Amino acid sequence: MADPADQPSTAIPSLAELQQWTWVLGRAQQMMMEQGFDLAEAMMPADTPAAAALGGAHDYWSDSIALWQRWLDPAAAAPPPAASDGDPRDRRFTAPAWRDDPLFDWIRRSYHLLAGRMLGEVDALADLPDRQREQLRFATRALVDAISPANFPLTNPEVIERTIATNGQNLLDGLQHMLADLARGQLTHSDGNAFELGRNLATTPGKVIKRTPLYELIHYAPTTDTVLATPLVIFPPWINRFYILDLTPEKSFIRWAVAQGISVFAVSWKSADATMKDVSWDDYVVAQAEVVETIRALLAVPAVHAIGYCVAGTTLAATLAWLAARGEAEQIASATFFTAQVDFAEAGDLAYFVDDDALALIRAVSPEGFLDGRYMAATFNLLRGRDLIWSYVTNHYLLGRDYPPFDLLHWNADTTNLPLDWHLGYLTDLYRDNLLVQPGALAIRGVPLDLSRVATPSYVQAGRDDHIAPAASVWSITRLFRGPMRFVLAGSGHIAGVVNPPAAGKYQYWTNDAPADTLDAFVAGATETKGSWWPDWSAWLRRHGDAMVPATGARLPGEGTLPALGDAPGDYVRTR
Repeated sequence: MADPADQPSTAIPSLAELQQWTWVLGRAQQMMMEQGFDLAEAMMPADTPAAAALGGAHDYWSDSIALWQRWLDPAAAAPPPAASDGDPRDRRFTAPAWRDDPLFDWIRRSYHLLAGRMLGEVDALADLPDRQREQLRFATRALVDAISPANFPLTNPEVIERTIATNGQNLLDGLQHMLADLARGQLTHSDGNAFELGRNLATTPGKVIKRTPLYELIHYAPTTDTVLATPLVIFPPWINRFYILDLTPEKSFIRWAVAQGISVFAVSWKSADATMKDVSWDDYVVAQAEVVETIRALLAVPAVHAIGYCVAGTTLAATLAWLAARGEAEQIASATFFTAQVDFAEAGDLAYFVDDDALALIRAVSPEGFLDGRYMAATFNLLRGRDLIWSYVTNHYLLGRDYPPFDLLHWNADTTNLPLDWHLGYLTDLYRDNLLVQPGALAIRGVPLDLSRVATPSYVQAGRDDHIAPAASVWSITRLFRGPMRFVLAGSGHIAGVVNPPAAGKYQYWTNDAPADTLDAFVAGATETKGSWWPDWSAWLRRHGDAMVPATGARLPGEGTLPALGDAPGDYVRTR
């Protein structure tokens, strides 16, 4: 038997001993780095890119050592480096312990130093094309967000405190949340039991009056005695369910538009399956034109107003060009674009997902000819990983909190599948090659498209904080069409900037009636108006035809030549 004296000691070192050994190791590291920097600087001209990078590394390590010494001996330490402060609005570090506890203050500041250093290295790279630099910055930012100490239980003081307070129940609850998400293959953002289609979502009364293999057409019941003679059709993006514009009654754009005395129709696109493997962008353009003709015939009107949201807005621009080339432009009296891009030169972070590897991955995961909507949901989450991934990991996996009921996030998680041919064509022809702005570069059913031929009056809405369709990209439409145009910049982003009912009294919007060549020039001379831009749009719509007709006959869903096939919100929105 071994002598106990030969066994290693299991005594726990005191705090003073830990601090002494930590100081020794830190001081040794500092001495070696300083010596290495001195030798490197003596061998390298000061004006070389490598020398500049080395200088940045020297600053980083010097600041790191300063933080280390501040934690070991707070009383004698100098003020912390400014680069370690981070953004005071960063919600990951709002708990008081991140600043009041010396250990977690050091962890937080060290993370900010590292994050700044990693992003700074990307900016310091010489001779790197701008596109590659932005791709690298996006990837680096994603990595920086992923390694935040807030994402790990042992480096997050809130998680430690809650684990002690609940005797670990939070970790069991969080594990249950995580296993449920793994089973469904999708991150949960909202309480899935809080909402139900037809009960508290998509409740505006109406009827499905047409159904094709690609879409259902919904006609909403009027609530006023008279309605605008020119009806309105809404084309939502088929990347998500149509009811983004018919959320809870308080947030429903469709319900509000009906209350304004507008005859409203909306398309509900079918979520793709194997039967749609050959569906392309041409089919969606032709479908939009077909819907316009259906409504014109039903109501015996010469034209309709049209709204296109996001990708359906891009498609609406192509539909306008297609109709113009066919001599049928007068079928659409006005066109409204919600956060829609037609020129993809400044398309934002989504443009980073169109390289050869990304396209090959999309093909690989779509063997049946359609892309599972969960892949698109994951992509959109990555664009705002800090808010849409890691905050949920912390709150629901680590802290074990229940999911809140949130209608916008419930809709966001209600994914749709996409036809593979359409999706690949959209990414390559538009995001990668930007062909829509090149006259004749794209054709629909053999008819070349030229946006400069579009003279339809247009209302263009962009979101100031939109990360999917950046405002500068949306602005580009103003220099492509030749018809009269009103541009409105709304507060908030891609969803909340659009779904902003007047009763909420939230956000603001900017208008500018003076000519402006750039978005910056528009903003510089713009007038800010508090609240929703919806009333501004309604007034603009009436300037393009304010005649009213009785809300009778075919203006009532199912009473005209197209009988009702079922109640709104229809069947396609429920298909999973």
